[in-house]
Amino acid sequence: MDPLYSLFVVLGFLAVVLLLEGLYLAWNAYSGPEARRIQRRLQVLSAGGSDIVAAPLIRKRLLSDVPAVERALLLLPRIHVLDRFLLQSGMTLTVAGFLAIAVAVALVGFVAATMLGAPWWLGLAVAAVAAALWTGFVQRRRRQRMQRIGQQLPDALDLMARAMQAGHAFSSALRLVGTEGPQPIAGEFLAVFDEINFGIPLDKALGDLAVRVSTSDLRYFVVAVLIQRDTGGNLAEILGGIAALIRERQKLMGSIRVLSAEGRLSAWILSILPFALALVISFVNRDFIAKLWTDPLGIRLAGFALALMLIGIWWMWRMVKIRI
Repeated sequence: MDPLYSLFVVLGFLAVVLLLEGLYLAWNAYSGPEARRIQRRLQVLSAGGSDIVAAPLIRKRLLSDVPAVERALLLLPRIHVLDRFLLQSGMTLTVAGFLAIAVAVALVGFVAATMLGAPWWLGLAVAAVAAALWTGFVQRRRRQRMQRIGQQLPDALDLMARAMQAGHAFSSALRLVGTEGPQPIAGEFLAVFDEINFGIPLDKALGDLAVRVSTSDLRYFVVAVLIQRDTGGNLAEILGGIAALIRERQKLMGSIRVLSAEGRLSAWILSILPFALALVISFVNRDFIAKLWTDPLGIRLAGFALALMLIGIWWMWRMVKIRI
């Protein structure tokens, strides 16, 4: 069978599956049980009904839009760590959606490697790399979002401090940041304000914020507020001091990044160079490079080289990773 025809068949199958999944999700969003339940609650609220107040307030992120998949995912250990990872990335994906995309890209990588004549074990390696690249993309989104929140935090704390000096309460200052501040930090502070208004204790709401935003600077803010709540003091002055401290730390971290830029660039070049050279050789003389996965000695040498490369990458990363 023609490999190109087989690739078209596989891609057509995936397109049909994704189309059906999209149609189901669209129906579920507008006409599914959850949409009907929300519509009933809105009707009760607009009519001034009282049972909306008696209903318990439960905030729960779904791992999947399909109940059966939701129950299956809940059986996996530490699945909520992955859910927290997606929440911190700011993406609207559920855990089921993330895993489905990972499986899809891994399957495409395996099929493509097999059609190009690679052995099955190399196809599995390509599939693992494809899934790792997807995970790395989400991790990069998470890291960028955390960095933006960290850069916006000093201005948000200054805004809260000025609002409290003007006579606003702490919750009102949170709402002011949530409505006047930039995204994504505005959404996080507005979520804390909503939780406090819904009756969740302040320490629990701030603890949830520290979980959603995994940065040390924001933990300083949470700890300072909780300590001031128990011991007393001028919270506006404390927030202003924390904002100044965070700015100084960010300046120092920027200086360190400039000084370590050469080392990080060398690490990237040394990590990519062997794979780029192997790709070039495979185009120039495929039989020469094919010994690495056809000959038993070549397989052992390739595995040993990859292990040494991983150790070297880890060591260079540790050298340029300076924590303040």
